[in-house]
Amino acid sequence: MLLKEHKVLKTAIVELPEKEKDKLLLRLIAKDKVLTEHLHFKLLEDESDLEQRSEQLKAEIDEAGTIFAQDLKLSSKDVLVTFRKLNGRINHHFKVTKDVSSEVELRIYLLNCIPVLCKESVFSSIYKFQEKLITYFVRTTLSTVNKYTKLHEDLQFDLKDGLNNVLNKIYTGKMTAAAQELKLPKEF
Repeated sequence: MLLKEHKVLKTAIVELPEKEKDKLLLRLIAKDKVLTEHLHFKLLEDESDLEQRSEQLKAEIDEAGTIFAQDLKLSSKDVLVTFRKLNGRINHHFKVTKDVSSEVELRIYLLNCIPVLCKESVFSSIYKFQEKLITYFVRTTLSTVNKYTKLHEDLQFDLKDGLNNVLNKIYTGKMTAAAQELKLPKEF
């Protein structure tokens, strides 16, 4: 049942007493975890909290990067699982903060830290994850590039080097064909 289809219900809700509307609103907000976090951020936090959230996510990305650097038997499946998890954390960060610039910055940071090529045999049962990792990496980059182009020029200038490193990583590896198919630029 959609509210826009029931105009009588909508007017009845608008005519409810203020106290009753507040109760209903609080009950609805309590059911949505992301909305609750977003309202907490918007109403009770400030710019320093945004920076703290970003730094915390960067620390998680660095921790994953350290594990990738130390693990010699790294599989593309492990990288893909971690990559998706961290990407999900960045998505959650954006849903809570609604800050596009920190989202793009974190995504570029993540793309620079994720190793894309793992030493796996073509006949390995895990090799299929290499293709999935490449596809996911390139599509995430494309999404990031699209958001990057919508940012203010000053922010683009600050993030340009990091994004060019990601694009260089794509075009010097096995991902060139996928990048060209999706019409990713080679450089900004």
